[in-house]
Amino acid sequence: QVQLVESGGGLVQAGGSLRLSCAASGRTWSSYAMGWFRQAPGKEREFVVTISRSGLSTYYADSVKGRFTISRENAKNTVYLQMNSLKPEDTAVYYCAARSTYSSDTYYTGYDYDYWGQGTQVTVSS
Repeated sequence: QVQLVESGGGLVQAGGSLRLSCAASGRTWSSYAMGWFRQAPGKEREFVVTISRSGLSTYYADSVKGRFTISRENAKNTVYLQMNSLKPEDTAVYYCAARSTYSSDTYYTGYDYDYWGQGTQVTVSS
């Protein structure tokens, strides 16, 4: 069982930055690929970025490529999402998710993750 807790959300002006954190409980944290998703009001949840167990493989949605950076510290059971050059359209609730995998370098862009956090609100004003 893994519990995920996101933090770091808030209100920021367009062009600003935020860093989200996702802290995980559980002894097998390093056995999970991680992902960030977001859901804007009235829209479906969408994929943002994913990172492999090793942290060496990542994949970004086109909408955030070049602006967002995912990283993980397995020793701290934490994954981060650095968000720069934020735009109003980035406004959403951001969720982290964990998927158990035997592969150290595989990432997952789908929604079939095993565990999800409660989300943290990010609001970007224009």
